[in-house]
Amino acid sequence: MAITLRSSDPLSRIHPEPEQQIDHFDHLPDSILLLIFNNIGDVKSLGRCCVVSKRFHSLIPQVENVVVRVDCVISDDDSSSLVSDKPRSVASVAATPFSAIFRLVIKPLQALGQFLKRSGSSSSSSSSASSSSSSASSLLISGGIGGDDGEIEQGGVTHHSPTQVLKNFDELRFLRIELPSGELGIDDGVLLKWRAEFGSTLENCVILGASSVIPATNSVDLGTSNNNNNAVVVEDNGSIPESFYTNGGLKLRVVWTISSLIAASARHYLLQPIIAEHKTLDTLVLTDVDGQGVLCMNRDQLEELRVKPLSASSASKRTLVPALNMRLWYAPTLELPDGTVLKGATLVAIRPSESKKEACDVSWVSSAFDEPYVVAAKMLVKRRTYCLEMNSF
Repeated sequence: MAITLRSSDPLSRIHPEPEQQIDHFDHLPDSILLLIFNNIGDVKSLGRCCVVSKRFHSLIPQVENVVVRVDCVISDDDSSSLVSDKPRSVASVAATPFSAIFRLVIKPLQALGQFLKRSGSSSSSSSSASSSSSSASSLLISGGIGGDDGEIEQGGVTHHSPTQVLKNFDELRFLRIELPSGELGIDDGVLLKWRAEFGSTLENCVILGASSVIPATNSVDLGTSNNNNNAVVVEDNGSIPESFYTNGGLKLRVVWTISSLIAASARHYLLQPIIAEHKTLDTLVLTDVDGQGVLCMNRDQLEELRVKPLSASSASKRTLVPALNMRLWYAPTLELPDGTVLKGATLVAIRPSESKKEACDVSWVSSAFDEPYVVAAKMLVKRRTYCLEMNSF
C-alpha cells in the first residue's frame, strides 16, 4: 500500500531540530572568571556583572582587586543636599584645617544596589564593626536601596558608604579609591603633588611643588625671546636666594606643606572602617583623578592601624599629625630633560621626629612620583638641603 503525503499537510513538513545555544562562559572554570573580574576591578561594573547570573553573583564577592571611583561630593555638615564642591583654595585649607570633612558619592547604579542586598543579613559581629565606624566615615557611594546604616537619601536615591558597598567583598587584597579631584584648590599653572604613607600615624610624606610649569614648547619659545632681548641670566649656585624669604616664597611653601598634610591626615581618618572590616587587604591606595595626592598603606601598615588605633585631631575629623622633621630642596628654575621648566621648584621630604630611619636616606624621596616628576625629584635632592621642624597639629 502506498501512502501519499500532501504538501499542505502539516505532518508532512520536516523541521530541522533547533540548535542548542551554547553558553561558553558555562565551560570556563571559576578561577578564569575570577581572573576576568579582577581585571575589571571597577565596583560599578562588578555590580552590573553580579546581576547577570546566579553564578556571577556568587563569584563577585570573591574578587580581590577593586577600584572605587567617586563622582561628587556631599558636605558633612549638610547631608540633606548634594553639592559638587570645587576644591578649596590652599590658603583657605591652611586657615581652616578641614573643619568639615566632605562626603564622597558615586553616581547612582541600580545594579550596585542589588549587589548590596546580598549580605543584608550579615553576621552581628560584622554589622557592629561597620555601624560603629560608619558615623566616622564621610565617603558615600550611591546605589538603589536604602534603610541601612551609613546611608543618605537624596532625591529617591540612597547613597552608601564604601564600608557598606565593600562589605560584600570577602577576600579583598588590593583596594584603590579615586576621589573626583584633589582637596586643594590651586591656581592654573601651579604644580602641587604629594604622596604619603601611614600606619597608625604618618610615616612619611613627600611634596613636590612649583609656582609655575612651562611646557617644553613654550619654554623653547620663551628662551628664544629672552635671548633676543639680551635678558640677564641669574647664576644658580644651588642655594636659596634671599628673595625667597622676603617675597613670600617661603610662606607659600609652608602653606603647601601644611595643606598637604591636612589633606593626607583627613583621608587616613576616613579609611578606618574599611581597614577594620577587611583584614585580608594587602594594599590600600586613596588617590584622586587630578593626581594631586596619593595615600598608600601596605599590609604591615594596615595591620598596625588595626592593632594600634590612630590619634585623632581635636580640631577636626582627621588623624593627628605628629611632630615632624622636614628636609627641603629648592631651585628657582628647574629644566627637565623633556624641556619642561619648573619655576620655583620645591621638594619637601617629611618624617616624624621620632622616626628611627636614617635621616640622610633620600632614596624613598626620589621614587615618590611618576614621570616626568620623578626626574624633577631626583634633580632636586642633589641640591643643597635645608632642614626644618614642625610641631604636632
